[in-house]
Amino acid sequence: MNDSPDPKFLLDPYLDWSAAEGVPVIEDFAVDLHRVETKPWARFGTDGAIIHLAGRGDFVTLFVIDLPPGGASVPMSHLYDEVYFVLSGTGSASIELGDGSQHTFEWGANSLFSPPLNSRYRLFNGSGSEPARLVVCTDFPILLNIFHNEDFLFENPFDFPERAGKADYFAGDGDFIPMTPGRHMWETNFVPDLANFELKVWEQRGAGSSNMKFVLADNVMHAHSSEMPAGSYKKAHWHQPGAHVICMTGFGYSILWYDGDEDYVRHPWHHGVVFAPPDRMFHQHFCTSPVAARYLALSWGSIRYPLMQEKKDLRNNVDKDVKEGGRQINYEDQDPRVHRMFLEELAKNGVESRMGKYFDEAAIVGAAE
Repeated sequence: MNDSPDPKFLLDPYLDWSAAEGVPVIEDFAVDLHRVETKPWARFGTDGAIIHLAGRGDFVTLFVIDLPPGGASVPMSHLYDEVYFVLSGTGSASIELGDGSQHTFEWGANSLFSPPLNSRYRLFNGSGSEPARLVVCTDFPILLNIFHNEDFLFENPFDFPERAGKADYFAGDGDFIPMTPGRHMWETNFVPDLANFELKVWEQRGAGSSNMKFVLADNVMHAHSSEMPAGSYKKAHWHQPGAHVICMTGFGYSILWYDGDEDYVRHPWHHGVVFAPPDRMFHQHFCTSPVAARYLALSWGSIRYPLMQEKKDLRNNVDKDVKEGGRQINYEDQDPRVHRMFLEELAKNGVESRMGKYFDEAAIVGAAE
């Protein structure tokens, strides 16, 4: 019998850590990252917040970091992987590797980068008048819950020289690794402007769809960017939780539902809006803007290091039809309401549909009338 007045039972060290950091912890299904309130965060030496989305799962989460004009974060190093996406502002990053070598690069809105594991780095706001805001997707939650020791993760001197990659990876260069559509990879540590990065066609995921997977600092965080042409949309699919989807260009909406649901959960999005589909919840993305919509998806278990069998299955079957044991609903099998809803939204925005190749839209409009 345990007579302890405070028995250790069902602990979550990460959630305890979050509550003790003294910054806002935002919990929601979707969040506009531009509107998140931040407060002083001693660990970063600047203002910040923690974002817990409904579909974040057990492995990753988001931090929002604000750099005031002319400000900088404190030097940091840690034994967890992370991917930074710049929401607004300009600045630079200084990274010191275990051998003492240093790399610096300048970032701006829509930049994507990842400091190599346990390298010492610092972020600087390059403007004397404008603030900068960055969002960080990190696997810190699972690692803290495994080791439940902050010093091990933040004060560990172990070096990972293989994570640094080529020196050019810090300058915005990279290596294209050709695979098959939907699996092409770009290896680097820094993408200067993800909104204008060249993606590769992946028609199987939707009309005119394009995509690129990113291998960042050889880490286990997954990152990919996808784009939909104006007036088009992706095919519905499902996967496990943890994929944080951040809109970069254009605007539109996503619908989400579980198999058997009669109604949809609908969320509009524009630059900086993020959501994470919960476990096995079908979701579908629609571009209703006059320009292409591009988004970034961040999660745990990369295309190089999937980590779990479930992730391997996802990488191999993401565009496989549900009728064949996959995860995707093809256009001909989707609920008829889906396309009618899309056409109605396009009409509100004065945008023409580019889906006529797949649907008899005149018949659909006539039936609605």
